[in-house]
Amino acid sequence: MAEDEDHRVSHPRAVFDLINGEPQEHALIDALSRGRLHHAWLLCGPEGVGKATFAYRAARYLMGRDRDRGFGLLGMSPDDADARLIVAQSHPDLLVLEREEKDGKTRKNITVDAVREVGEFFSKAPSRSAYRVCIVDAVDDLNINSANALLKILEEPPERGILFLISHSPGKLLATIRSRCRRLGFSPWDDAMVHRFVESRTELPEETLERLVVMAKGSPGRALRLWEDGALEMDELAAKLLSKAPPSRFELLPLMTLFKTNNSKVDGPKKFTQFITALSERVREQALSADVPARGRMWSELWTRLNAVLPETEGINLDRGEYFWSIVKDIKSIY
Repeated sequence: MAEDEDHRVSHPRAVFDLINGEPQEHALIDALSRGRLHHAWLLCGPEGVGKATFAYRAARYLMGRDRDRGFGLLGMSPDDADARLIVAQSHPDLLVLEREEKDGKTRKNITVDAVREVGEFFSKAPSRSAYRVCIVDAVDDLNINSANALLKILEEPPERGILFLISHSPGKLLATIRSRCRRLGFSPWDDAMVHRFVESRTELPEETLERLVVMAKGSPGRALRLWEDGALEMDELAAKLLSKAPPSRFELLPLMTLFKTNNSKVDGPKKFTQFITALSERVREQALSADVPARGRMWSELWTRLNAVLPETEGINLDRGEYFWSIVKDIKSIY
C-alpha cells in the first residue's frame, strides 16, 4: 500500500497506536520474559485485521530502545532511532519480503531468489539491534519453490533472528511450515469497532459509513482500502441494478468498456472485482429478505453464480464486459 500525503491510510510500519491487539502482545512479551522467544511466528487471520501492524510493532520492540507504554505493551516512541529507521525502510536489521513490483505491476508470487536473501540476511549478526527480524507479508504469496526455500531456513533457526510470517489462509500453507512456527490468531473485529475505526479516519456520511462496515466483514484495513479504491462507487452501482428503477442499457454501456479496460489509468479487472463482490453481498441480502420463497430461491441461485464469476473470468480469461451484461439480464429475469 503506497504511503504519501494524499493517503489517509498509514502503512503498518508507521502505525504506533495499539488497536485490538492486547492478547497477541501479551503472548510475545510473555515468551520474551521467560527466555522462550520462538524464532518464527505465524500471524493468522483475515486480511486487514492488524497482523502486519503487529509484526512491525513487534519488530520495533525487539530492535529498539525507547519504550513507551502509552502506545501499548509493545509501544515504542516514534522518536526512537530504530523505529525511525524502520519507518524510513532503512533499518539494517530488518528485512521485509513482499511481492515485488516489476514494470509497475505486482508479481504473482514472492520468488525463490527473494527467500534466499533471507538466509543470507540471517547469516550475519545484528548490526545495531539485539535481533535481526524478517517480516514476510504474506507467506501465502510463496510458490512451491520459495516455500521450500523458507522451510530450510525454519529448520535451521538463525541465532538472534526472528521471523514474522503473515498469513491470510494458513490452511493452504505447507504443514511443515506451520509446524515450525508459533501461531498467533487474529480475529475479525465486530462491526462497532470497525465503525469507530473508519469513522476516526474518514469524514463519510453515516449511511455510507454503515455500508462500508458491512462490506468490510470485520476487517478495518479492508474497509479503508475499499474506501480509497473507490469500491463504494461499485456498491452504489450494484444497489441501482437491484432497485425497482435500474439504469437503462444506454447508461450501462460505458461500464462494459470500463470493465474491459486495463491500462495505467483504468484498472478494469479491479473495478469488476469490486462490482461482483458488492453485488454478491447485496444479492445475498435479497435472498435472505425475500418475502416469496420462489424469488428467494432465484436470488440464492444468482448468488451462487456470482461466487463463481471471478474464478471463471480470471481462470479462462472470459470477456468481463460481456459477463457484466449477462448478469444484468439475470437480474432482470428475477424481477
